[in-house]
Amino acid sequence: MSDLILQANQRPLSLDEFRKRRKPLRNVHSEVRENLSPLDKTAVWITEHVGTMGFFIVIAVWTVVWLGWNLLAPAKYQFDPPAAFVFWLFLSNLIQILLMPLIMVGQNVISKHAEARAQHDLDINVKAEQEIEVILHHLEYQNRLLHDMVAKLSGDVGQVLGRPKPTS
Repeated sequence: MSDLILQANQRPLSLDEFRKRRKPLRNVHSEVRENLSPLDKTAVWITEHVGTMGFFIVIAVWTVVWLGWNLLAPAKYQFDPPAAFVFWLFLSNLIQILLMPLIMVGQNVISKHAEARAQHDLDINVKAEQEIEVILHHLEYQNRLLHDMVAKLSGDVGQVLGRPKPTS
């Protein structure tokens, strides 16, 4: 950024010069998505779908139906003993054990994506700051030129600006 800030008496950068120096914008979202491995994509997909109310409702309905059937159905139709629900506990634990690391992996991938977006936002803010500094430098340069022109024409900048002359 220091090379963009010029001394007060130098001519400011032209728009073409400034555009040549800045880096082009990029689409961070598509860059991150393209660099994901198939396993990362699977983990993100599972994380995005397991963390929904729809998945919660599916698990809640499955649990109510399973437990309800094994509690209320006639004994000859029950497939999981009502006192312990061993098979239901086994399947529930299996789902938890499998989903827990997948969700963590998916959250890590999503976090890396968020960090890339944050870095890109910072880059955009730095570019905006550089552009503002160039604009301010242009304004200072134009102001200096106007003062020099008024000084050459009339010698009194205050009078041109409509300020009364101080009486001494």
